Amino acid sequence: RDDVSDWSSDVCSSDLIGSAQAGFFSHFLGENEGLMTEVEYRFMAHIVEYGKSYGTKEEYNYRLALFKQNVAEVDAINADPAMTHTAGVNFMATWTPEEKKRLLGYKAQNLTRSPVHLDDSNLADSLNWVTQGAVTPVKNQGQCGSCWSFSTTGALEGAHFMATKNLVSLSEQQFVDCDHVDQGCNGGLMDNAFKFAETTKIMTEADYPYLARRSIFKNHCSEAASKGVVTVSTYADVTPKSASQMKAALAKGPVSIAIEADKSVFQTYTSGVLTGASCGTQLDHGVLAVGYGTESGEDYFLVKNSWGASWGDQGYIKLGASNVCGMLMQPSYPTTD
Repeated sequence: RDDVSDWSSDVCSSDLIGSAQAGFFSHFLGENEGLMTEVEYRFMAHIVEYGKSYGTKEEYNYRLALFKQNVAEVDAINADPAMTHTAGVNFMATWTPEEKKRLLGYKAQNLTRSPVHLDDSNLADSLNWVTQGAVTPVKNQGQCGSCWSFSTTGALEGAHFMATKNLVSLSEQQFVDCDHVDQGCNGGLMDNAFKFAETTKIMTEADYPYLARRSIFKNHCSEAASKGVVTVSTYADVTPKSASQMKAALAKGPVSIAIEADKSVFQTYTSGVLTGASCGTQLDHGVLAVGYGTESGEDYFLVKNSWGASWGDQGYIKLGASNVCGMLMQPSYPTTD
């Protein structure tokens, strides 16, 4: 808004944020009249948009400082002519590093991997399983480190679609509650989850909805035999660090991948192709590769995240094909009944 006073008036409207929060804002503005910066008004708009509420002025100022840091990081990315993507402020803009870390639940293990070598000749120039109907709408894991279960269900949903041409949303909560090799909200590994699904039928999202926490006493694990709809026949690890092998795997359907997602350059993404080494390769987050292509001369892989559709580009990110964020290091995919 060009008129800052109008903006502050809108933000402080009790119709928008409730009388208690409006009173707090009005008091704060009264103390700081003439001293408010544009970023502070943006912070107030952020509070309104995401329904934030801070009980003390100390907490307000603490979150404001985090917001200012986030805005500075976003502005620096967008001002850098070397960047091939854009960044923006999102729901994590006032979170601490510890709060953001709760989203990251990929637990790498020293498993023996026996990658398959796929025929990577005659590959299509581009591929998008979203537009071809093999991918469910973007989901939201909440503040639970269950990303591995969302990566798993995404791969299973895609494999089931490839086998039946029927897209069914499958239950992450079943993995969180019932797969005891993995650790629910404290993390897990997609290959472990595929192995679990070899002997346990996976239920639908509708029959076993997501809670963003592990249910110990009121779970539905015993209902899998009667209500489960998908079982893993087998799963395979893709030859690592090879873009052509990843494309060959994607030709079969969506692929589970692990990435590093703790850097601001990833977390603030909004559009374009994320390239370069700034993302890192210390794997901490499970996501789903659902296609590939080229945009503005940059080859990319299309990746579905599990942070809701408000994150990124409607819940997706395009990662550069040269192992950006470590995405080519541990890919795997299942086949299902």
